[in-house]
Amino acid sequence: MSGQVRVTLPDGNSLEVARNSTCADVAAAIGPGLAKSAVGAFLDGELTALEERIVRDGQIRIITRKSPEHIRVLRHSAAHLCAAAVLELFPDAQLGFGPPTDEGFYYDFLVEQPFTPEDLEAIEAKMRELTGQGLPFERIEMSEKEAEARLAELGYKLKAEYLPELAEEDEIISFYRNGDRFWDMCRGPHVPSFGDVPAFKLISASGSYWRGDATGIRMQRIHGTAFFKQSELDDYLKLLEEARKRDHRKLGPHLDLFSFNEAAPGFPFWHEGGVILWREVEELVREELLGRGYKEIRTPLVMSDELWHKSGHYDHYRDNMYFIEKDDRSYALKPMNCPGACIVYSTDLRSYRDLPLRLAEFGFVHRYELSGVLHGLFRVRGFTQDDAHVYCTPDQIEAEVLDCLDMLRVVYRTCGFSNIHLYLSTRPQERMGAEELWDRAEAALASALRNSGEAYELNPGDGAFYGPKIDIYLTDSLGRGWQCGTVQLDFQMPERFDLEFVGQDGARHRPVMIHRAIVGSMERMLGVIVEHYAGKLPVWMAPVQAILLPVSDKAHEYAGSVEKRMREAGVRVSLDHRNEKIGAKIRDAIGRKIPYLLIVGEREAVDGTVSVRPR
Repeated sequence: MSGQVRVTLPDGNSLEVARNSTCADVAAAIGPGLAKSAVGAFLDGELTALEERIVRDGQIRIITRKSPEHIRVLRHSAAHLCAAAVLELFPDAQLGFGPPTDEGFYYDFLVEQPFTPEDLEAIEAKMRELTGQGLPFERIEMSEKEAEARLAELGYKLKAEYLPELAEEDEIISFYRNGDRFWDMCRGPHVPSFGDVPAFKLISASGSYWRGDATGIRMQRIHGTAFFKQSELDDYLKLLEEARKRDHRKLGPHLDLFSFNEAAPGFPFWHEGGVILWREVEELVREELLGRGYKEIRTPLVMSDELWHKSGHYDHYRDNMYFIEKDDRSYALKPMNCPGACIVYSTDLRSYRDLPLRLAEFGFVHRYELSGVLHGLFRVRGFTQDDAHVYCTPDQIEAEVLDCLDMLRVVYRTCGFSNIHLYLSTRPQERMGAEELWDRAEAALASALRNSGEAYELNPGDGAFYGPKIDIYLTDSLGRGWQCGTVQLDFQMPERFDLEFVGQDGARHRPVMIHRAIVGSMERMLGVIVEHYAGKLPVWMAPVQAILLPVSDKAHEYAGSVEKRMREAGVRVSLDHRNEKIGAKIRDAIGRKIPYLLIVGEREAVDGTVSVRPR
């Protein structure tokens, strides 16, 4: 085995360092200033400690105190603090995993009874007690055999089960100890001590599964968050309360947009109002498609296993697929639309004059998700993608990517989202295709991003298995980021499907394939829109744009004539026929968040007018 390993830096440059060098050694090699301010690292996309040893080629990004990821170090430490408190109050609890997240942290536990709100209060109080003791985080490295003995001594049975798998990746197993109160097997990094976790809050508890296996051990997951300042935590909790009020899972049924039923877990039932909202957003996208030369297609929902083997999805994605056995053949509900688009492309011999060929599809796809992660419209098992697959020559890539980004800006701005963030996600550990093609694909996307004038960040190792991608995050009215759109460059799929075009030279060439989604999942996007507007949808989106409220029975006939004229003019209008007082009708209409309330009485009937009350 070579004594050197190569680490790739965020800017694309690389360093050769001695095998078993630490992340801290890499920081020092880059510069003394970076080494002094470093607090951790992302090694192949995984948050880890500066003491972590590097045993293979990979990607590295050093985290400093000024890095936005520094908060993840704090939250990782808060997860340990939470686990320590749980073990003090529930000594028989078994530890699962406890990573940081974008919003905070969680920790999974095996306990006899689900955690109650009172339990969370007690755990949080114990956490505060432990922070007062200021127990330092001490990293201890062991061999696999030593780690096995330590886990047995601690009674960590689930951690011991995971150890052999971890040992295949890491020759050295690291633990973190906080005095004699708490041990955990962990790669780090952490803040100096429990006392350096100043502001935290336990949010909720929910069910989960050990290692995400729905057929396995049921666990309890505690969700929490942590900040460096109490004022930041207070602001976050206010935001959380506002988010609860906007929760689309409550607003959707209240506004008669959609509902969920155990007859189809993870699949929404769309009501009339939701279908109207869906169609308005879909038509916005479709207008852009037509104006930009796209051709709309539709491909089958069920296709044979052979296709998914050919595309590579079976090897990389089969655990998330639904399969059907019929006529002595195996089929799958499509998890993605791209192979179907390749079949459409292959039905004719294409010329360079046909390229770029832009094939769009509002395709319904199915992906199996664990029941514990289903979340309203944000995480479902069946959803519609506003997919497009652009087939082009290599010299057309940049223009097509720029057009995709321009379309995205138009659609997002029209939907009310003006703030977006772009990330270039590069090759993951598990991928297919030659490295040379990956080099070309990543360079092409980076060039397009530079020439777009948009700022972007690198997201190393998070590309699709067939190619790098640009991920686009929009920001809602609460400042939350949502990943919706994506532009992915693919040299692999045309190769697998033997796609060709005849060039100017008369020879056959391989096209490049761009996977593009603007809203991404229609379901997810509509959930984001409902929460962004707190249900008060813009007039063009609103299922009911105006409601007529007769003051008395004497005005009903006139209100009916106004309703008819408005419908003929294309306005989505309803009429409240109920024998209720006008005040009650107004309150109900406001509760339904209808943009315009049109009040009519005898005077309006005589004058041929309505009294308009905006929402």
